[in-house]
Amino acid sequence: MSQGLPVSNIVNVTVSMAARAAQSRNYGALLIVGASDVIDAQERMRAYSGISGVAADFGLDTPEYKAASLYYQQSPQPVDLYIGRWVKTEAAARLRGAILTANQQTMSNFTAVTDGAMRIVLDGKESTITEIDLSGETNLNGVAGRIQDALAGSTVEWDATSGRFSVRSITTGAGSAVGYADASPEGTDLSALLGLSEAAGAQPVEGQTSESISECISALSGHSTDWYGLVIADGALSDEDVLSVAAIVESDSVSRIYGHTTQSTGALDTDVTTDILSRLKAAKYSRTFGQYSSATPFAAASLFGRAFTVNFNGNNTTITLKFKQEPGITAEYLTQSQANALAVKNANVFVNYNNDTAIIQEGVMCNGDFIDERHGLDWLQNYVQTNLYNLLFTSTTKIPQTDAGVTRLLANVEQSMRQAVTNGLVAPGIWNGGEIGQLVAGDTLTKGYYVYAPAITAQAQSDREARKAPVIQVACKLAGAVHFADVEINVVR
Repeated sequence: MSQGLPVSNIVNVTVSMAARAAQSRNYGALLIVGASDVIDAQERMRAYSGISGVAADFGLDTPEYKAASLYYQQSPQPVDLYIGRWVKTEAAARLRGAILTANQQTMSNFTAVTDGAMRIVLDGKESTITEIDLSGETNLNGVAGRIQDALAGSTVEWDATSGRFSVRSITTGAGSAVGYADASPEGTDLSALLGLSEAAGAQPVEGQTSESISECISALSGHSTDWYGLVIADGALSDEDVLSVAAIVESDSVSRIYGHTTQSTGALDTDVTTDILSRLKAAKYSRTFGQYSSATPFAAASLFGRAFTVNFNGNNTTITLKFKQEPGITAEYLTQSQANALAVKNANVFVNYNNDTAIIQEGVMCNGDFIDERHGLDWLQNYVQTNLYNLLFTSTTKIPQTDAGVTRLLANVEQSMRQAVTNGLVAPGIWNGGEIGQLVAGDTLTKGYYVYAPAITAQAQSDREARKAPVIQVACKLAGAVHFADVEINVVR
């Protein structure tokens, strides 16, 4: 039966979905780097949202767990954490099995096997195991143990967190290798059951030679832009190691911050100028901060935990790190001269006061800038950049290269700057910088900022032909924070 002519002959309606806007970076994500053989060099780093996941992977005695515990003990509690692998010594090759579904992990699948078999290549030699009886096993760890008993030259493990089996060579370095497993001519195939075959989706990981910590951080920087803060959970770092990492973070095109904890008492002596805190200050690193802690080697993780609870999209949410707490860290009892030495070296410390309180002081980078301002300005740079990009990216029509088009760009930047005022990073004040547009030194920034672009007629022809907008300039005043106060009391009789 005829359905009639289509309505689109008369009224044609189309629907176009707008492009999804780009997302801002996460400025509340810490990367802890350690040498524990949990994450292989191919995976490189793993995300966590709580301490229980770290404990399941690393146990309670590893440096990675201890640093993560300090991070998560903060109040309010941060959320985002990454742990990265430093191949400090040669690493063994391994075969990472495919992730098994809940049904594939059912024990009855394994206990039904009484004549299991498979072939696998370990370090260039084929090994075959046969007559594997799994009928008496009660869990998947037992299954892994039974396979390992039969497979010489390897370590077989069940990773309950990832839901996969793995086979690791007992040799290390570039010559270490583990190939795919496959079925043996006789017996029940274990390679597919354990997810160790190529068809199942297993992944071989080559053996690795050792790397320096600077090579590791460079690799992790290229691996992901998801992390912002960095703590290295290794108590054996040399001063040269620390300086090399600070140099990488300082020169990285992606903004990041590195926190280092020292336990050397040389930091407490003004006359000592060769300690790591003095050397970091001398290098004027603006993206590295140092903390002294006599009892806790990774105290910087706690400072990061407090800083990274700031929500820059909220109202009056920015903080100063001075006066804050470091749960799980023993506060220092310092003499005034020791405290002065740390202050001279632009170092941070969690310290006791004689009114039964303990606070972080002073909350500064190695060059003397305040950590909260470095953190906030990194957020602001990315926020302005992302919002302006999204204006160009999601616009269904072009932004014209006219004064009207530039006005749209200026309005977008102003909107971003308003959020910096809302969260407390920027505030009204007197401008004491150079001239920008109509703004001169001594003028009051009534909004906390001033956004300017020259008229389109002043633009060079070459820039116009390259479709560049005129340079947009922003003048703003940081809100700062009160760290000290003097009170004079005058008394008469």
